[in-house]
Amino acid sequence: MRRIESSELIINTDGSIFHLHLKPEQLADTVILVGDPGRVDMISSFFSKVECSVENREFKTSTGEFNGKRISVVSTGIGTDNIDIVVNELDALANIDLKERVEKDVKKQLTLVRLGTSGALQADIPVDSLVLTEIAIGFDGLLNFYANRDKVSDLSMEAAFLHHTQWNSQCAKPYFVHSSPELVKLFSDFTISGVTISAPGFYAPQGRILRLPLADNNLNDKIESFRYANRKITNFEMESSAINGLSLLLGHKSTTICAIIANRVTKTASPDYKPTVKRLVEKTLMKLTE
Repeated sequence: MRRIESSELIINTDGSIFHLHLKPEQLADTVILVGDPGRVDMISSFFSKVECSVENREFKTSTGEFNGKRISVVSTGIGTDNIDIVVNELDALANIDLKERVEKDVKKQLTLVRLGTSGALQADIPVDSLVLTEIAIGFDGLLNFYANRDKVSDLSMEAAFLHHTQWNSQCAKPYFVHSSPELVKLFSDFTISGVTISAPGFYAPQGRILRLPLADNNLNDKIESFRYANRKITNFEMESSAINGLSLLLGHKSTTICAIIANRVTKTASPDYKPTVKRLVEKTLMKLTE
């Protein structure tokens, strides 16, 4: 069996993995992912007990118990580049023997659920609603660096989108990856079904203009008007595509649920989105442990 060299899998002197500073025994099989490290404390405040809390840079983890089930909450920071670190290191904690530096014979399947905030791209999606990502679209290009990218991507939807938008060839080629059908079914009763774009930035990649002009002034209009198999693109955020793509390649279950804090079409925003995020957290924890 191939041994993974120390330059490829960096282990800290205390036996924890390089960025997350976690040890295998500190990770639960069910993981809630959030962007903001501060949100880790908010979610873990619902736990009946917290067994460990570990922090390094923007990566903070609390593992504890809710409704008798062990759950970890991990902050990723912003962007799919950080997701590349987090998902690979979570998988390594679950499926690589860190001492021997070899894959384990029996693989563990993790459940990864991202909870975040997002902007709606359709006028009929109200502010303070909850959108469940059934399909994630990666504008980031991350999955294109991995072998078998096409095997986990919806290539027909991708082709239709490239044609509809007359995609700029200077941009990374987008990829389309589905969430776990099991998780989509689990969360469907309190959410709106969504097709979510993960953008590689907050400003121009999401059509915002400050001082720099856009390469394509009409891209958001093209996104809003795109239809495929009775589906439409619902919202922008910055992480779900990499979570879905890497999870599919690695054999994990994943999805994303976002609180809609603004609508880019109607130009409205939530006056206070924190109660909506709290409702999202409470409903998700109950569904994961029922």
